[in-house]
Amino acid sequence: MPLHVGSCATVSFFDAYSKMLRSRKGLEGAGEWHALKQLLPDFNGKRVLDLGCGYGWHCRYAAENGAASVIGIDSSTRMLEKARSLNTDSRIQYQNAAMEDLTLGRESFDIVLSSLAIHYISDFGDLCRKVHRILSTHGIFVFSVEHPIFTAYGNQDWIYDSARNKVHWPVDRYFQEGTRKSIFLGQEVIKYHRSLDTYINGLLGNGFSITGFVEPTPEEKMLSQNPDWQEELRRPMMFIISGVKR
Repeated sequence: MPLHVGSCATVSFFDAYSKMLRSRKGLEGAGEWHALKQLLPDFNGKRVLDLGCGYGWHCRYAAENGAASVIGIDSSTRMLEKARSLNTDSRIQYQNAAMEDLTLGRESFDIVLSSLAIHYISDFGDLCRKVHRILSTHGIFVFSVEHPIFTAYGNQDWIYDSARNKVHWPVDRYFQEGTRKSIFLGQEVIKYHRSLDTYINGLLGNGFSITGFVEPTPEEKMLSQNPDWQEELRRPMMFIISGVKR
């Protein structure tokens, strides 16, 4: 589930968001955390930027693992209010800004992270260029994003039979990139569908070498605790990718 929402989201949306497992338990409540953690670099002494930081869980993890400084940006003031109350550290700063408007200094960060937020922006190539500019030599870019199989059809829901059993996940308009509308926590949200090669070539064509890629599934302990997680084994919901600045 996304960790980044626009500033127009309603109070009821944030009430529902706050009840989600990943909101209540942080990283340990995120089904992909065990896989994302494996792709993260050594934070010790590094300058870190978190794009679409949400509640700030990844900012806190970076600080607790030795980061020299951490900046978390998000376009939602409500998310940042929660981040400042839940995940504070003298090394963490939170800023209300959209990732599309990055104007930070050249080579001012060593690591750039983003968790389930990049599918909310329209121009991935432009973001890659901006991240490349602000990263130091051999800097690391790691992000998770909703999988193209998950976003392609648009409504992000299963096809059901007459008894409301989940029959299959629809995939259509895969190569027709652009906006998709879906309902998340009772609110219509707009996301941007891109094919997998657009993501990969966006990195390769803008100065990055790819160092890791994974389509995560929940850990066994999560599958055993909640039967609803079993459906995450039927289709990929996201992928995680890491790259290094060439």
